[in-house]
Amino acid sequence: MAKKIVKKDSTSLEHCTQTRKKMEDAVRTILECLGEDPDREGLQKTPHRVAQSLFFLTKGYWENPNKLINNALFHEKHDEMIIVKDIGLYSLCEHHMLPFFGRAHVAYIPDQTIIGLSKIARLVDTCARRLQVQERMTHQIAEVIQKELKPKGVAVVIEAEHLCMQMRGVMKRGASMITSAMLGAFRKEATRNEFMTAISHGK
Repeated sequence: MAKKIVKKDSTSLEHCTQTRKKMEDAVRTILECLGEDPDREGLQKTPHRVAQSLFFLTKGYWENPNKLINNALFHEKHDEMIIVKDIGLYSLCEHHMLPFFGRAHVAYIPDQTIIGLSKIARLVDTCARRLQVQERMTHQIAEVIQKELKPKGVAVVIEAEHLCMQMRGVMKRGASMITSAMLGAFRKEATRNEFMTAISHGK
């Protein structure tokens, strides 16, 4: 079971002056610990820029993915597989707070209910814009769609490169990670194979 997505207070943290100040002070401390002078010209605005960047990169904490889905549900008799592939994503590894990036492929088989196309991409973005591990994020996306649409099945595959592996540690440039979540009808081999063939076509 993937970790439940928790939506924080609806008041955007970006507008909380006290929290912003704490974050900027923390960045300033980090710069000092690195032996840098936070007051030199090139670094004077760095604490502010880092805080702004982190607010943006983790904005998914203040978005409700379930509400996002509910705003775009439509009744339709279509009952064949629907696939949205190559959805670009950027996230932060929760272990080192370094970026990982790649693409997601999402499919579902509707049961009288479909979702607006753009909402699938927005759901991926909402789940990615927080401190994450790829395995958890893959299942979170699938479980939100399963809960809100109640389709016959959901499949999510994510392919991503992790800078925590490429810039440090083993430093293996170009290595990627693939994770999947298969729910409902996609646990059947034939359905799963149809999806995997579709997303690999043209590679």
